[in-house]
Amino acid sequence: MQSKPVIGLTADYRAAKQESPAFSYIASGYYDSLLAAGALPVILPPVGEMDDANQLLDMLEGIVFVGGADLDPNRDGFMHHPSVRTLGERREDFDRMLMRLAAERRMSVFGIGVGMQLLNVQQGGNLFLHLPEDMPNALPHQDPLDAAHRHALCVEPNSLMDRVFGDGEVRVNSMHHMAVDEVAPGFRVTATSPDGVIEAIEYDMDDWFAVGTQFHPESDSASALDQRIFEEFVDGVTTHGKMRLVA
Repeated sequence: MQSKPVIGLTADYRAAKQESPAFSYIASGYYDSLLAAGALPVILPPVGEMDDANQLLDMLEGIVFVGGADLDPNRDGFMHHPSVRTLGERREDFDRMLMRLAAERRMSVFGIGVGMQLLNVQQGGNLFLHLPEDMPNALPHQDPLDAAHRHALCVEPNSLMDRVFGDGEVRVNSMHHMAVDEVAPGFRVTATSPDGVIEAIEYDMDDWFAVGTQFHPESDSASALDQRIFEEFVDGVTTHGKMRLVA
């Protein structure tokens, strides 16, 4: 029986508050999507020691960095915009360390939402901190009254997104106020919304399989077609893993 690729999942984290203990949590769509794509998902605790993080990575073949609140702009040398609602400190510490270690190993990575933003920042790109101010002519990318808010997607040819969506009209969910500005070296934009806001990036060289989506293909508001992104990721994890073994 062929073993399934083991894919790590980061999780959100809430610190203890009054009578409520600290806990980690994750939407079931992330692991259900990986299971449906033929992978074995493992939820990762936010360890603080680098040796522990490396031991976790030793057990994995790929990682999905899940969505959540905002990255702290101060950590990347930017002012803290009033609209920013940051991730829990323990989660952000862990996610940043894990992304750096995964990139050094060239371990396959899929970043979703803030996970894509972290992938871009960690590799040398930067972010718009608040789209209504940074791109005032942009479409609405967050509707507080409609969690299923969707917009069109413009897909670049010869990309993973192209393999997933093909020709025809594509619409994806939209629930963010930050977005990728300058794309990290080595990455290319493979999908945008009609206003030019970046919705997907992919690493463009053969030594690493890394992809990110600003939209959420794991969400209840995603389309059935979005599941193919997870299938492409799992296939890529397997293919890239074999290439690394040969190398």
